[in-house]
Amino acid sequence: MLPSSLLQRLASWCPWLLRDEPKQPVKVLVTGAAGQIGYAIVAMIARGLMLGPDQPVVLHMLDLPKSTDALSGVRMELIDAALPLLRGVVATSDEAEAFRGVSFAVLIGGWPRKEGMQRKDLIANNVPIYQSQAFALQQHAAPNCKVLVVANPANTNALVLKELAPAVPAKNITCLTRLDHNRALGQISEKLGVHVGDVRNAIVWGNHSSTQFPDASHAIARTQHGEKPVRELIADEKWFKEEFVTVVQQRGEAVIKARKQSSSLSAASAACNHMRDWILGTPKGTWVSMGVCSDGSYGVPKGIFYSFPVTCEKGEWSIVQGEFLSLYQIGSNSSTTVLDMICLLFEVLRLMTSHDPRWSFRRMNSMKRGPWRISSSPALKAISRSLVYT
Repeated sequence: MLPSSLLQRLASWCPWLLRDEPKQPVKVLVTGAAGQIGYAIVAMIARGLMLGPDQPVVLHMLDLPKSTDALSGVRMELIDAALPLLRGVVATSDEAEAFRGVSFAVLIGGWPRKEGMQRKDLIANNVPIYQSQAFALQQHAAPNCKVLVVANPANTNALVLKELAPAVPAKNITCLTRLDHNRALGQISEKLGVHVGDVRNAIVWGNHSSTQFPDASHAIARTQHGEKPVRELIADEKWFKEEFVTVVQQRGEAVIKARKQSSSLSAASAACNHMRDWILGTPKGTWVSMGVCSDGSYGVPKGIFYSFPVTCEKGEWSIVQGEFLSLYQIGSNSSTTVLDMICLLFEVLRLMTSHDPRWSFRRMNSMKRGPWRISSSPALKAISRSLVYT
C-alpha cells in the first residue's frame, strides 16, 4: 500500500487518478465558433486543454445565421474526432439556446475591424452585439458563469457587458491579454535561448492594443544555474525599452502581414491558458496577465477593464499587490493606456445611451459626487458626466 504522504502528493498532482467518481460534464459556450479562432479553440476545449484532462464538456457553439452551414461543419468535425471528453455539441444561431445553462463562456464573436475603420466605429458596431449577449447571459447562463471576452476591443466589450449585465458579478467577467503575455514570454525565451516554460512573471499592463505596456522588470528565467531575474540575464536596457516592447505591441500586425490573416491558433491557445489558470489556479510563485475590472490598484480608475498581474486560486483571481511602482511611474506608455481607456469609456457610455433608453447622463455638480475622484486631468474630468440608471 502506498504511504499516505505519497498519496497526498499524487492527489495534488493528478487529482483525477484518485477520484472515486468521474466529474459531471459542464457546458462551455464559444461565440463566433465558425470563425478561425473559434474553429481552433473548440477542439482544444474538447481535449481538456482549458478545464483539465478529467473534465467532460458539452460544447455550445454560437454564430450568425449566415454562418449556419460552416457551424454545422465544425459540429460534424467535432463528432468525427471522437474526443473522449466531449459529451455533446450544440450548434445554434439563437442566443438563448446558446447561453442556456453554460458555466463558462468564451466570447469570440464580434464586429471585425476593417481597413480605415476608426476605433469609435468599431465600438459603435459592437455595443448592440454585447447588449444582446448581456441579456442572454443574465437570463440563461448558470448563476456563477465565468466569462472571457476575446473579441476586440476586448476591454471595451467587457465593460459594455458588465454595465448591461448588472446581475453578473464584475469579477466573473474578464478579457484576454494573455496572448500579449505569451508573446512577451516568447520574446524573452528566444532572446535567452531557453524554453518558454522556463520563463515566468512577465506582465502586460493596459489593454490589447498598441498602447499596452509589456513589462519584464520582474520576469524570472530558469537556467542551468538556477532561477535568475531576466534583467540580470539580459543586460541590455535598450532591448527591453525598444525592441521587446515594440515587438510585443506590434506582433499582431506582424502576423497579419505575414499570413494575411489575424492570429488564430495563438489566440485560441491564449484563451485556453487564461481560463485554465483562472479555474484551476496559477502555480505558486507565478502570476499571469489578465484583463479584469479594476479595483483602483496601481492608480488605475475603478470600474474599467485593465490588464494586471494576477494570481488565481479556487476559481478566483487576485491582483498582485506590493510588487511594483505606481503605474504612472512605470512608463509613459502605461499612462497613455489609462487615458486611452478612459476616453474609450466615455465613448461607450455615450453609445449606450443611444442604444438603451434606460440609461441617461447627468452632469454632476461636483467631482466628489462622481465615481472618478482621482485626478484633475482633462480626460478624467470628462468622466465627471456620471452614468445614472433611471
